[in-house]
Amino acid sequence: MSDMAIRSVVIVGGGTAGWMAAAALCRLQLNGSTSVTVVESDEIGVVGVGEATIPPIRTYNTMLGLDEREMLRATGGTYKLGIEFVNWGKAGDLYLHPFGSFGRDIEAIRFHQFWLKYFPLGLAAPLAEYNVTAVAAKLNRFFHPNPEPGTVLNSFEYAYHFDATLYGRFLRSYAEARGVKRQEGKIAEVKQRDPDGFIEAVVLADGTRVSGDLFIDCSGFRGLLIEQTLHCGYEDWSHWLPCDRALAVPSESVKPLIPYTRATAHTAGWQWRIPLQHRTGNGYIYCSRYVSDDEASATVLKNLDGRVLGEPRPLKFVTGRRRKFWNRNCVALGLAAGFLEPLESTSIYLIQSGIARLLALFPDRTYNEVEIDEYNRLTELQMEQIRDFIILHYKLTQRDDAPFWRFCASMEIPQTLTRKINLFRRRGRIVRYQDELFTEDSWLAVMLGQNLKPERYDPLVDMLAQDNTVAVLRRMQSLVRQAAESLPAHSDFIERHCAAPA
Repeated sequence: MSDMAIRSVVIVGGGTAGWMAAAALCRLQLNGSTSVTVVESDEIGVVGVGEATIPPIRTYNTMLGLDEREMLRATGGTYKLGIEFVNWGKAGDLYLHPFGSFGRDIEAIRFHQFWLKYFPLGLAAPLAEYNVTAVAAKLNRFFHPNPEPGTVLNSFEYAYHFDATLYGRFLRSYAEARGVKRQEGKIAEVKQRDPDGFIEAVVLADGTRVSGDLFIDCSGFRGLLIEQTLHCGYEDWSHWLPCDRALAVPSESVKPLIPYTRATAHTAGWQWRIPLQHRTGNGYIYCSRYVSDDEASATVLKNLDGRVLGEPRPLKFVTGRRRKFWNRNCVALGLAAGFLEPLESTSIYLIQSGIARLLALFPDRTYNEVEIDEYNRLTELQMEQIRDFIILHYKLTQRDDAPFWRFCASMEIPQTLTRKINLFRRRGRIVRYQDELFTEDSWLAVMLGQNLKPERYDPLVDMLAQDNTVAVLRRMQSLVRQAAESLPAHSDFIERHCAAPA
């Protein structure tokens, strides 16, 4: 083992981010010389509102060797096939952003280009009817994808809803069973090394000193290491994403358990609904310039499906990111790295991708600046790409019934997003850059769902005979419907395979 190898990793903060990092990094201990320690205090609460995920969470769980059904039982989890958006384009509008793909390309021409031509002519069904995940979601059905290439269910994608606090506990058990140490206590002081400012140790209120070579900051919004100690700075994105408050409140679980998240736009923001086995997670993300906290609380409570189980819990935030995510020997994950509202369920994904990026660029104690710069560049790019996708939902609103929505519709947006909107408006072109997270199908679902209609379609579509093309579209629709209807009910699947203890 190299004399410069990392021998001690200290993770500051538990919660979802801290224990996800610990569970992934515990493999470092296989060399017999490296230790992983999580420092957290039972006195400090966790935010714990990130209860909806996107399909890449399955990659993380598989990497750890987690049993899906055991995880869902332990976290009260359900399956997720997408997000339903209510009142976003215009008041009364409803559309689904499903996982998976829409249709199949024909003669190397994108499927949606044919739909753009034939739907206005009455020769194609609504777009969602060509996505098996979307149809299954609206039928409240679920089953695992069929891995056989060429089958309709091969394009079936899914993620999870789960109790984020219970998920953190589940991963804590996993990590501790593999040698990760937990140190209870509140941090009173952070020790830095002279003359370079690297972090040497954290000192707890009782005087305990926890030293380390690499520090992972999972301390939440306060950024105890990355900001309060290393002063990395923060880039404020609230001029594009003006919501700055959230209220989270649980309610009774109601039947049937729908396999999708719901995001309902209100006067000054939007309300989430996440169905778990033992309760429903709810919350209202809003802009305090346009609605008071009391009005926001009344709104979320009025729109619950089941009996309220607790008082609304307030959160304050500023949307944006750290100017550096990795500085010296400290890497920030989760809320310590930045905050993007959970409109597209990316909070837990950003933790996961940060961990994966750290493992891909894992340092030794020389801390090569080239690797640190690349980590920061890739993380910045990913957050900006996700930011643009979230801004898209606000910018494309046609609502003029409230000042908040009028502001969103008229606000200036990043040029990177303007270019995408203009390309789609002209001929339905969708371009992805540098392996960005959201697929063409995701952009398609939101742009069409919020009434951004292209002026024209791809001229190559007219090369193919109409009768043959329409027949292919009808066949696709029929196969999708048959596949979705063949699946068991979502609630029945959970009851048989992963029901949580009462």
